[in-house]
Amino acid sequence: MTDEIDVPAPTPDIPDGLRVVPLSEQTWDAFAELVERNNGIFGGCWCIGYHPECGQRLDHRRVKRDRVLDDAAHAALVLDQEGRAQAWAQYGDPHELSGIKHRRAYDQEPPPAPDWRLTCVYVDPRHRGQGLARRAVVGALALVAAAGGGVVEAISEVTDGRTAQGRFLFSATAELLEDLGFTRVRQVGKHAWIMTRTVEPAAPDPGPPARRVVTWDTTPAQDSPAAGG
Repeated sequence: MTDEIDVPAPTPDIPDGLRVVPLSEQTWDAFAELVERNNGIFGGCWCIGYHPECGQRLDHRRVKRDRVLDDAAHAALVLDQEGRAQAWAQYGDPHELSGIKHRRAYDQEPPPAPDWRLTCVYVDPRHRGQGLARRAVVGALALVAAAGGGVVEAISEVTDGRTAQGRFLFSATAELLEDLGFTRVRQVGKHAWIMTRTVEPAAPDPGPPARRVVTWDTTPAQDSPAAGG
């Protein structure tokens, strides 16, 4: 049985019937179908760009699948009414996600080591502008809370006052993350900021073990029309 994260929709413009589930052996096919539907994502990345294997001459699909089966790749998937994945938000510990954008600037004054990183946030182009990036990130934070919580780090770009290309918005937008409780730590690029948020451990779930309920922030979404949802 697939664990489901019940995330109520914050605004009426978000499609009904969406579910948020963890990436796992049971949900691999839905994830893979979304990647294949979009030509492998960014030229065949298969969302391994932050894993240690990035840059090696390997089969990206196989690497990702092996990591999922080994519980070494984590994400929150947003599924539609038909069970098709339309978005995801990848998270994991710094060993699992060792890749860092703007590495040179990051290493000049590295922040305290986080417990988790939030990296790739992707929404199918046909479903952008519907709040799915927000829903995916909230799902990832809920999974972090269920795993014990801790400091979550992301490197995201500010988009206010400019049009940003989707290929640069790997980790959603700084505005979305701020809306979800992240704070800016240090600028590491022209528009890029290290951002962090502390996630408290989840309270014991009084319901069935396979279901966790998340309270939704009803603030209107400010997602990017490019890579956000």
